[in-house]
Parts: sequence; C-alpha cells; structure tokens
Amino acid sequence: MQLMKFEVTIYTITALLVVTLTGCDSGKNKTTQPASSVTAQAMADAIHTVLESDRTAYARYVVNRLTVQEKVIKATEHWKDEKTLPLPAQMFKLSAELAQEKATGLSYSLLSQWPINKKNAPRTAAEITGLKYIADKPGENFYTEEKLGDKRYFTAIYPDIAVAEACHACHNKHIDSPRTDFKIGDVMGGVVIRFPL
Repeated sequence: MQLMKFEVTIYTITALLVVTLTGCDSGKNKTTQPASSVTAQAMADAIHTVLESDRTAYARYVVNRLTVQEKVIKATEHWKDEKTLPLPAQMFKLSAELAQEKATGLSYSLLSQWPINKKNAPRTAAEITGLKYIADKPGENFYTEEKLGDKRYFTAIYPDIAVAEACHACHNKHIDSPRTDFKIGDVMGGVVIRFPL
C-alpha cells in the first residue's frame, strides 16, 4: 500500500504540472498565460522536479530507513519473489512504465554510463553525449532536440545523484556493477526526460 502511494503521487503531481504549465483546464477557470509561454526546458525541469523529489523520498524515507537504519526489511532486485522492497531504480522504472501506458508521448528513464542492467545503458547519440556531459560537469543539466523516427523530441538529462547510503552501497557491492567507488553526492547516472515537439 505504501509503495502505491508513491506511484500515485508521481502521476497526480505530474498531471497537475501538465495542466498548470500548459494552461489547460475544464473551461471554467481560464489561465492568464497562453500555453506557448512555457518552454520545453521549463516543462522538462518541472517534470524532473517531481520525479526527483518522489524518488529521493522513496530512497531516503523508505528504502534507507527500513533497510539501513532500522533493518526491518531488505530491498532487492528480485523483490517480488523475495517479498522485499523494490530498489529505488526499480520503483522509478515501474512508474515510468505506467506513464508510458498513458500514450501522452512523455517518457522518462534512468540511464547510466555504468549500468548494472545493460538495458539501462544509453542508446541514442543524445543520451551518450548527455550522460557524459552531466558526469563531467556536476550540477549541470543537458538539453537538446533529437529526431527519432519521423518525430522531433525535446530531450533533457539530469544528474542522478547518490542521495542515500543504500544507493551507492548497492551499486558498489553488485557483482554486475562496472563501477564500485560511488559515494554520497556522486553522479551515478542520469534521468532522461523526453517528449515530442
């Protein structure tokens, strides 16, 4: 039940952001700013704020508290079979998959230059360039436009920072991890947000 609340929070807040930022409403309350006043970068930044806050809250107040501090449950890769908590990256992916089902064109993912799961490696030129950029320039984001198939997309990549001991400890100890020296505050990968223009 607690995990469902995090998923619901992501979708509720994201939906509110989309409605607020695009100026859409039911017709009763007209906004004073037209939708065109919101840039793609501002939209991506707002969506990222929600995603990052929700993921950080789950990592710190659920996973880190229950697994590291209180030691009452584990968080594991095989959480369904082992009846444990999903890892923060898995929770993020689960919510991203649910968002994809809405067919809005918005997608988000957690990718890394050093992925434990090879499916989370960068695939497009923008992802490769962006992940390198945010790792080389701590605190900066990467923004670009890219064409995939016959559509143009706005793509934003934000640093994914190790915010809790559970984050870096898991990566450092994992047998498939290509990097084992992460610490709190390190860029471990990037949150990629993409939507059509």
